[in-house]
Amino acid sequence: MKLLVRNLSRTTSENALFELFADIGPVQSCNLVLDQATGESKGFAFVEMPKVGDAKIAINKLNNLDLDGSKIRVKKASTPAQDS
Repeated sequence: MKLLVRNLSRTTSENALFELFADIGPVQSCNLVLDQATGESKGFAFVEMPKVGDAKIAINKLNNLDLDGSKIRVKKASTPAQDS
């Protein structure tokens, strides 16, 4: 399940985020979104966990967690509607 992690501190690293989620279960991918011009964090990331149960635990456990001075928001990433 792909998760959207928002309201990240600009100082939170991709490795720190990966480790936070890996404490709950296996992490397939962790992508901190960076500004192409500055290389700095845009304050959100996508984390993919292969087990739905682990992803749901991560949402419940980590949503509103204080991380590096910011209360992060964790929810299931919505996929854009596909045109038929």
